[in-house]
Amino acid sequence: MRKFIVDLLKSIMKHEYKNLGIWKRAREINKRTYSLSRQFSTDERFGLKDQIRRSSVSVVSNIAEGTGFDSDKQLIKYLYISLGSLCELETQFYVAYDLDYIRKDQLENILEQTLELKKMTIGLIKKIKNDNRFNLPFLMMTFIFSLIILLKN
Repeated sequence: MRKFIVDLLKSIMKHEYKNLGIWKRAREINKRTYSLSRQFSTDERFGLKDQIRRSSVSVVSNIAEGTGFDSDKQLIKYLYISLGSLCELETQFYVAYDLDYIRKDQLENILEQTLELKKMTIGLIKKIKNDNRFNLPFLMMTFIFSLIILLKN
């Protein structure tokens, strides 16, 4: 009986960000961003270099932050914020390319990575929106059912 309740609680818990593929992919992009931005001009220390790094950190941080809330609605909101930061990051890489801070092959490589992360994030958002396991009526019914079973024992 206790195992049933523990399993039930695990099934209704939020996503653990450390297990999400999008969080892992965002960390890889963040690492690549820092690596690429090291080669920027030294006079860009507080300009584009700083901004591109903050955008990259924002992507991964918003994924993690969204999992800390108790609703799918909040998680989705932060996943969209992460997507916005990802678009900002892509634009900043275009600017870096336009200023000759990175080569075309480097731009194309990072854009492939960000496109993959976009697709993964949009896929997770769709999955959460379509996942009926976390709707309120189901949770209430499950809670009441669990109480009935506990009271019988």
